[in-house]
Amino acid sequence: MAAAVVTASLTSAASAQTSTYPNRTVTLVLPFAAGSGTDVTTRIISQQLGIALGVPIVIENKPGANGSIAATYVARAAPDGYTLFVTTNTSHSANPFLLKTMTYDPVKDFTAIARTGDLPFMLVVNNDVKAQTVAELVAYGRDNPGKLTYASGSSSAIVSGATFARNAGIEMLHVPYKSSPPAMNDVIGGRIDMMFTDVPSGLPHVTGKALRALAVTTTKRSPLVPELPTMQEAGVPDFNITSWQAYFGPAGLPKEIVTRLNSEIRKIVEKPEMKARLAELGMDAFSGTPEELDTFVKEQLVLWERLITNAKIEKQ
Repeated sequence: MAAAVVTASLTSAASAQTSTYPNRTVTLVLPFAAGSGTDVTTRIISQQLGIALGVPIVIENKPGANGSIAATYVARAAPDGYTLFVTTNTSHSANPFLLKTMTYDPVKDFTAIARTGDLPFMLVVNNDVKAQTVAELVAYGRDNPGKLTYASGSSSAIVSGATFARNAGIEMLHVPYKSSPPAMNDVIGGRIDMMFTDVPSGLPHVTGKALRALAVTTTKRSPLVPELPTMQEAGVPDFNITSWQAYFGPAGLPKEIVTRLNSEIRKIVEKPEMKARLAELGMDAFSGTPEELDTFVKEQLVLWERLITNAKIEKQ
């Protein structure tokens, strides 16, 4: 009888908590630094999400360890809807095959909430690099083995760089960073030759002539930079890498909270004016159900294992 009373009390308390959700600040934890593509687009979406939920939204950037620091932090948080994770394939698709030690499980330790879109990547070089095309860059790399350097601030950048080197048949020196902004600063400053970066992060620097873009990593050209060829068009075969973005909560997040968050996020992302605004930054915005995101994450694990295996990237 006593156990039954305790169980009933806990169930009642949980129901009361979810029925009043949210009633305080919600924190969105990001695995990348301020200024990254995920950070920029999430701040835009979160402004509308805070209005929809009627509570303040706080962005907490926790870069480092390929997103593992932020992922582990959220995985260990209380599943009450007040600590959420906005992340990409870095933490949830690539890390299991890039890292020797994992401190979280991308499927078991999280509750899928809603996907918010894709962030295509592009290859950029500093202005001192003489190559004006991918073909010229490849030719230089073949004539000067090991002299080209590439920066990375995410798993997408790591895998893109390694895939480029392998498929183009060149040797390059990889220089890893905690996040894309500091990596890009060193490319702009001429300390590193090149990097693969998401369009939202790189486009302002390309437009401002601080960097030169050579190609996009997707199979189709981007409508934002239609003049840029795909890597395959530029002569690098079997190249198709795209970064995705989504919201997650810790494992065990109550269904009522998941449903509320999914509904509000989908309404925001599917607004024509929001799609247009994010498109200007280089993000293809769209959403779906929690079940669709859960299935997608599992499928992406298979895809990224193949990408990383083919690129012959050793675990860190």
